[in-house]
Amino acid sequence: MSTEPESAAPKSDFIREIIAADLAVGKHPTTITRFPPEPNGYLHIGHAKAICLNFGIAGENAATGARCHLRFDDTNPEKEEVEYVESIKTDVKWLGFDWGDHLYFASDYFQFFHDCAVNLIEQGLAYVDRQSAEEIRANRGNLTTPGTPSPDRDTPVARNLDLFARMRAGEFKEGGCVLRAKIDLASSNMNLRDPVIYRILHAAHHNTGTAWCIYPMYDFAHPLEDALEHITHSLCTLEFENHRPIYDWFIEHCPVPSRPRQIEFARLNLSYTIMSKRKLLLLVQDGHVGGWDDPRLPTISGIRRRGYPAAAVGHFCKRGGITKVNGTTHVALLEFDVRDFLNQTAPRRMAVLDPVKVVLANWPAGSVENAEVANHPQDPAMGVRDVALGGEVWIERDDFMEDPPKKFYRLGPDRHVRLRGAYIIRCTGYEKDADGRITVIHAEVLPGTMGASTPEGVQCRAAIHWVDAASGRSAEVRLYDRLFTVEDPDAAEGGFVSVLNPDSLTTVTAVIEPSLADAEAGFSCQFERLGYFVADCVDHQPGTRPVFNRTVALRDSWSKKA
Repeated sequence: MSTEPESAAPKSDFIREIIAADLAVGKHPTTITRFPPEPNGYLHIGHAKAICLNFGIAGENAATGARCHLRFDDTNPEKEEVEYVESIKTDVKWLGFDWGDHLYFASDYFQFFHDCAVNLIEQGLAYVDRQSAEEIRANRGNLTTPGTPSPDRDTPVARNLDLFARMRAGEFKEGGCVLRAKIDLASSNMNLRDPVIYRILHAAHHNTGTAWCIYPMYDFAHPLEDALEHITHSLCTLEFENHRPIYDWFIEHCPVPSRPRQIEFARLNLSYTIMSKRKLLLLVQDGHVGGWDDPRLPTISGIRRRGYPAAAVGHFCKRGGITKVNGTTHVALLEFDVRDFLNQTAPRRMAVLDPVKVVLANWPAGSVENAEVANHPQDPAMGVRDVALGGEVWIERDDFMEDPPKKFYRLGPDRHVRLRGAYIIRCTGYEKDADGRITVIHAEVLPGTMGASTPEGVQCRAAIHWVDAASGRSAEVRLYDRLFTVEDPDAAEGGFVSVLNPDSLTTVTAVIEPSLADAEAGFSCQFERLGYFVADCVDHQPGTRPVFNRTVALRDSWSKKA
């Protein structure tokens, strides 16, 4: 069901123990979970944890017929769009999961929600309140003061039924009245102090159009959806723990076909990251990033575009475990998993990000040879490729030093270095411009050293990557880094926008070996000695406009800075 490696096998946790115990005693014949996103934005990596948990549990119990539903909690037409629905489907499938025939929308249940509300009114457990939102809020009291009853709290059932029917018919303006459940105004749990369960919104819905002008609140719809779909275990993050009593109250007092159980677990929080969809939307709307799929964002579409493998993300979500304690995971652990996975799977290619030209003085004019370069040094099964080599090559500027220190083993005056998979060369001189910047390096090839061992008497302790000047291609390379400069952007004194990293994106014009220019969008590889890169899925045009994104560097440079 999932594309994740065997090493990511789930550990036992308190949720899986509860489910195993329920199955063992026959409480349920099988397990039915659900992933219930609200389609009001793009999913982020925190949602990935919930996806992996809910669909993962279904997969682990597949022998009993277990399944996971994908359900869109689309009860707020003012914030929800079809674009978000489609993006969520794409994200779930990219992570390696499939809901099969079990795709649902809360909006398909609007009539059922309405009927449950009418049933509560008939029991004397719900009433239409004509107070303003401000009055309702003020009269709810606080943790030390009980709520004050609304003047409408004891309205007769028949009158409430009539008012609710008129709400449904569109006779009232938005905010003119709401339907509230009659529970306990003195409860220490504020969620039980006569919560609003229906409000008026004269807004078209992406699924139902203008068929409805009253919409259920999430706390009311959530348990009813679960019960209607016969969900056995409704898994939520810890912020819903205080909502469980109201979840259970609606299950107890509404005509539902099943009794699901809500269980809470700690959400995934990452350092140097924000997870609030509202704040992510602000970054998008205010132009701080290039869209929901900007590779600097923690959105699933963003990390997919950045080149994070789905299997690495799934492994990261699983190995963090499921607990009841909130905490923050360092983003370096995610980067480690991505780096570790790509180290095993990504082929190697050569690109030069800050090029300086090397002219090989003793190279036969017009001659071209093929250097045989391994596609993966630890995986012979990936084979080798031929890379053209002529009399001029590009190397990284920092692979040459005029006055190299003791442990610098790359190129310098009268020093030797090997071109990866090719000859050993010796620097014979260099040229500089008026500003003292190296413009050209002169060198000579040591004959007979193509792919061979180092000749006796020659000190050559390093191999550097290179690109042939004649056949190499120009490419746009985007060097992405962390979006924020501090571990907890939400706690920044000036707000999270004040700690945006000005160096989170650097764009350079690089030189790449020819095969990279023709790569398909989404092709992922290691630029030797530089990091892991992916051909951008939006802007890369094979053969005409190569664009590569840095997925992750070879090493954690932030740890060194710290």
